[in-house]
Amino acid sequence: MSAGVAVPRLSVILITLDEEERLPACLASVAGLADEIVVVDTGSSDRTVEIATRAGARVERIGRSAFRGHGPSKQRALDLATGRWVLLLDADERVTPRLAAEIRAVIAGSSAVDGYWVRRDVYYLGRRMRWGGLGHDWVIRLFRRERGRCTPAPVHTTVEVTGATARLGGTLEHHTVRTVLEHQAKVERYGSVRAEELAARGRRYRAADWLRMPVEFVLRLVLRLGVLDGSRGVAWATISAYEKWLRYAMLINRPPEPRPPAAGRSGGPSLPGPEARR
Repeated sequence: MSAGVAVPRLSVILITLDEEERLPACLASVAGLADEIVVVDTGSSDRTVEIATRAGARVERIGRSAFRGHGPSKQRALDLATGRWVLLLDADERVTPRLAAEIRAVIAGSSAVDGYWVRRDVYYLGRRMRWGGLGHDWVIRLFRRERGRCTPAPVHTTVEVTGATARLGGTLEHHTVRTVLEHQAKVERYGSVRAEELAARGRRYRAADWLRMPVEFVLRLVLRLGVLDGSRGVAWATISAYEKWLRYAMLINRPPEPRPPAAGRSGGPSLPGPEARR
């Protein structure tokens, strides 16, 4: 950055895909908080880019064919950020007033902490969920730019911080799926990605994999008390259990990815010298 130009204190970064309905609330929640907003759009066909641009965001567009997963896209947004501190958000999240006040205190102070964990309050089908494993979702979202990186996972990317971390008391509102059909479509999409990861590791479907669905259902609904969230808790447990099984069921008629042969076991004649390593 050229001399005489102030370095932003806080960059808000996010990736988007057809988020015209949820993005306005997300951006409104950081109005007056962010010095810079960076959006990497992964091929939206709706008004997402227009909404982000009107909110003052710097938008970089990548085509769907160039999309390599959430992790690389979020890392790209981080690479574009220039603030000393970074707040990573998803388009379906909102910063609460208490969290915004804590963030202001952090970036204005001289804390020795390099990254902060934030608890997410999950809203499912329009209502906050408190049970079924959804009430204790802690994620690192605020961190010093030079101390953090996004993991390359295709979905459910996390942030790794080099240095000390601590927790903030304010929360993020995570307004996840709005309808049961949207939830079903999401788990089928994510299940496909998970199945590809399993196949790449040579995993095959096993007869015992069908147990994953009832076990996950009982875990979420009974042991983690999801039943206390009523019909939404039952729906969450049912569809989540289905996704747990689906990622393995997708391997039934899919051969595992071939693994590279071990050195000296290719079955053919070994080549001497450097040619053997080409």
